[in-house]
Amino acid sequence: MPFESLGEYVQALEGAGELRRIKAKVRADLEVAEIMRRLMYKKDQPAVLFENVEGSQMQILGNAFGTMKRLEMALESTDFTDIGKRIVELTRMKMPSGMLNKLKMLPKLSEIGEYGPKYVDSGPVTEVTETDKASLNSMPVLKSFAGDAGRFITFGMTVTKHPETDIRNLGVYRVQIIDDRHASMHWQTHKRGAQHYRMLKEQGKKIEAAIVIGADPATAFSAIAPVPEGMDKYLFAGITRKKGVKLVKCKTVDLEVPANAEIVLEGYVDPNDMRMEGPFGDHTGYYTPAEPFPTFTLTGIMRRSNPIYLTTVVGKPVLEDAYIGKVIERSFLPLIQMFHPEVADFSMPGAGWFQGLAIISIKKQYPGQAKKVMMGLWGMGQLALTKMFIVVDSDVNVHDMDDVVWAVTTRADAARDTMIIGNAPTDTLDPASPLVNLGSKMGIDATQKTREEGYMREIQQLAVVDDATKALVDRRWKEYFT
Repeated sequence: MPFESLGEYVQALEGAGELRRIKAKVRADLEVAEIMRRLMYKKDQPAVLFENVEGSQMQILGNAFGTMKRLEMALESTDFTDIGKRIVELTRMKMPSGMLNKLKMLPKLSEIGEYGPKYVDSGPVTEVTETDKASLNSMPVLKSFAGDAGRFITFGMTVTKHPETDIRNLGVYRVQIIDDRHASMHWQTHKRGAQHYRMLKEQGKKIEAAIVIGADPATAFSAIAPVPEGMDKYLFAGITRKKGVKLVKCKTVDLEVPANAEIVLEGYVDPNDMRMEGPFGDHTGYYTPAEPFPTFTLTGIMRRSNPIYLTTVVGKPVLEDAYIGKVIERSFLPLIQMFHPEVADFSMPGAGWFQGLAIISIKKQYPGQAKKVMMGLWGMGQLALTKMFIVVDSDVNVHDMDDVVWAVTTRADAARDTMIIGNAPTDTLDPASPLVNLGSKMGIDATQKTREEGYMREIQQLAVVDDATKALVDRRWKEYFT
């Protein structure tokens, strides 16, 4: 059964020896973040639960998803492509003809019916509700770097609704605390929450929002994942966990939130209340400079009586977000293959902060196919923001950078196989782009070239060991070292 709450996940981590409780008094101002970063840079370190936070009754949970082992526990899977396969299966499903065939489909339809959200009247998150006395400063929000403009919520899941379709989105956007009732909402222009905000801004309206802090792992993952346009994020969470998420209505805004969440901040974002946000030490390893962003105004808080404050820290890769990004990469491979069947595998190295570089292997069948794949992927959702693509043949392991570098240096000619596209959308946080949100892209075709692609030399053959010699050495291997 999937985890129903963050607390259940914490218990499982502790039982598996994947959690360390820190009883020493710590400060949310700089100290906690540095502890978390040091653990993550060492790799394979446990999640940490800070039990004694200066000035707060809440415990802080960090590094909760900082290894692939923990993500396998969190999402109850060792093959994350299964998530994408379930989505592909749903999109391709057709209602069969004939009564017998329809009856055969009933078990499958019943399983799919379990994916949708379930609505309940109350839950653990409604144990404490505050309106007039609600304060953003009631939480141990971290300041991560000395140069940060203040304290930032870094793992809040912001819930909004599409103004026309009511399809719900959850997105993880950083939120800078201004005072007890106000915070800056840093939703970048390409994000779906920002799209909802712009639609209502054009109508001169505020947009209602709820910021969820701490939920079951599948819902937390779903908030980060770039799901297909038009899919409700709560449905995606249900597909991920194979069971619908329980939802309750907020008290002061017309939104639904996970009933088993730890904390929910209710309020609205006002397009007429713009304030400077940042600087903030971000996941590129650089401070993003101060810019004006709209203000979130708090109208109420729902929370558990003893909530856990879930947080993460970012900085120069590789940190916790890289592991979550790897799960996104794996789970969305089947969707990429649905639109581009020639794609064999796909990798977004963590050191490239997941928007900087992607490596794609293909089963090449015709001239120019690598460029066709690049152009297609640059047109797919959040992949439009990826700065560099490298396309290799299917015999190259996209997860082995030595293999990738070998392919680039032996199968790509700089003039012939490098494609530069100018004036293209870029990630808002890209520190190298000449303009915010606008820069250039590079594609490298590192596939083996053919005569049709202008390769007029004799194609050199790979030097590989013959089968007979390989079998001989395999058979005698132990003999050599005894």
